[in-house]
Amino acid sequence: MDEVLLQNAVDRYLRMEMTQQERLVFEELRRTNPEVDQLVVAHSFFLQELERFGQLKEFKSTLNTVEAELLEEGAIKPERLTAGARVSNMWIRYRRTIAVAACIGGITAVCISGMMLAIAPKHDARLMELANKVNSVENSQRVLRQQLNEVTKTITPSPAELKVSGTSFLIDGRGYLVTSAHVVKDVSSVFVANHKGDNFKARIIFVNPLQDLAILKIEDSNWTTSGPLPYGIKRTGAELGEPIFTLGYPRNYAEIVYGEGYLSAQTGYNGDSISCQITVSANPGNSGGPVLNEKGEVVGILSTKQPQTDGVVFALNARNIYSALDSLKKDTTNTYPTIRVSSVSTIRSLDRVDQIKKIEDCVYMVKGY
Repeated sequence: MDEVLLQNAVDRYLRMEMTQQERLVFEELRRTNPEVDQLVVAHSFFLQELERFGQLKEFKSTLNTVEAELLEEGAIKPERLTAGARVSNMWIRYRRTIAVAACIGGITAVCISGMMLAIAPKHDARLMELANKVNSVENSQRVLRQQLNEVTKTITPSPAELKVSGTSFLIDGRGYLVTSAHVVKDVSSVFVANHKGDNFKARIIFVNPLQDLAILKIEDSNWTTSGPLPYGIKRTGAELGEPIFTLGYPRNYAEIVYGEGYLSAQTGYNGDSISCQITVSANPGNSGGPVLNEKGEVVGILSTKQPQTDGVVFALNARNIYSALDSLKKDTTNTYPTIRVSSVSTIRSLDRVDQIKKIEDCVYMVKGY
């Protein structure tokens, strides 16, 4: 039993299967017991030779396969040998294999001898001490797992309640997004999610309730910058009757939805001059999403839907993003670097499907808790 235990411990040690505590105990035994240390060295060399032998066999099998294929194709002819020549040829071909096998046999004998020496009665005490420590660690881990399972059964954590959801889009590839102010109103924490379902922690850095505009900053170690944005933020408004399209998350989960329509009025609700009216299908989750023209330019931020009227939606003009950034620059408490916004669209020559493929990576769902 001691022999099996020691051999198993050496094998687990060399294969890096021990826990950190087991490894520390075993290394202490190696340091204080030269016979065990020699056994580990011999066993390690033995395993290396076995691996080399396996690689040699695999290489010879590959050569045999290639030879068979060449014979089948007629590229080479089989070599016919006399009886005496066959024996000589076999020795020449397999003498390395025979030598490796003999070497492995010798190493095996050395390992067995080392094991017998290491488990001699004079070292039984150390061996049993190692076994007891290993068993003690395993028992402790088993007890901890049982206790953790019991705690898990008794605790039923209540997940944070999702208060509101909406849409946002990047205005700077370093993680700055724009959304509607009412989307993040009265929330204590904000997360954003892309169309792949990846969630990232975000922070509110600017809010203008009068214009219903907010700026967020992704602050998550798992998020990487996206580089230059495919669309531009237009400084002037859209023309009456101009076709537009939207992307957003009206379904409360990370599936982006496309909508299309046209600019139906150049003013918003009750003649509001900072907004415009668009005719497009939209739901509350679309709030904060981009409104784009055929050139892939952002012309507005989808804001509110006229009550009891289907398809009549209001959007804040995109030029208000620039005024919000000016206000942010003047804020003495702002510690963020200057946000760089481009007005140039690089997707104006693409068709609608390809435009969406470029834009959807920059549109995020907003989750307020």
